[in-house]
Amino acid sequence: GERALPQTPWDALKYQKLTGHHTVPRPTPWPRPARPTDGTGPRARLRSHLPMFHARAIAVHAAAFGGGFVIMSLELLGGRVLAPWFGGSIHVWGSIITVFMVALSVGYLLGGRLSLRNPSLDRLGAAFLCAAIVLYPLVYAADPAMAWLFDAIEDPRYGSLAASLVLFALPTVLLGMISPYAVRLLVRTAPESGRVAGTLYFVSTLGSAVGTLGTSFYFVLWFEVDTILAGLAAALVALAAVAFAGERAK
Repeated sequence: GERALPQTPWDALKYQKLTGHHTVPRPTPWPRPARPTDGTGPRARLRSHLPMFHARAIAVHAAAFGGGFVIMSLELLGGRVLAPWFGGSIHVWGSIITVFMVALSVGYLLGGRLSLRNPSLDRLGAAFLCAAIVLYPLVYAADPAMAWLFDAIEDPRYGSLAASLVLFALPTVLLGMISPYAVRLLVRTAPESGRVAGTLYFVSTLGSAVGTLGTSFYFVLWFEVDTILAGLAAALVALAAVAFAGERAK
């Protein structure tokens, strides 16, 4: 029968020794396989291995960054809000940090539990909207609340603690829900949960660092505290819009 044409360089060398021909005929090329349409092709595999390039995942990462930014910016502004009434001592900052840490821990717990019930970007956007709704009234209610608490509580330590709790606890709880909820939105299999969580917490912490520097280096020099608070509320509304758009783009 006919001799099979060589398919590898080693087969070509044996073909030359057996036939004496130095020119090896070109084998008939294999037909190109049809592109799969069931989501198993190379592009689909690349998309599955690089989830951060999805429109949906971009919205989740933007939410994590923006949430971290607003949290640290609000915490720094807390010192400026309380300073005219209770001063800027270590007691005041201890009260602010304590309230934010406890509120964030509660937010992490609630966000983790809520993420088990049909998580969606729409609900993440709703959390941002709720945070904006409870944050914006501070523009007008902060000073009257400070005056009332200053008269009601004589000890500046407990007065600053109560003021921090009244003003910042609820918005911080809502913002604390963002990170665990965002992790649940991107995790699809158990082995990738650590990578997804690490990436999102990196993005969130990076946003916190940018919010800290931006607020302490620039915002407090350029704007009044009320203006910055209104800007943070507007940023939360914008993040909610990004989350809603990401849900529609999935």
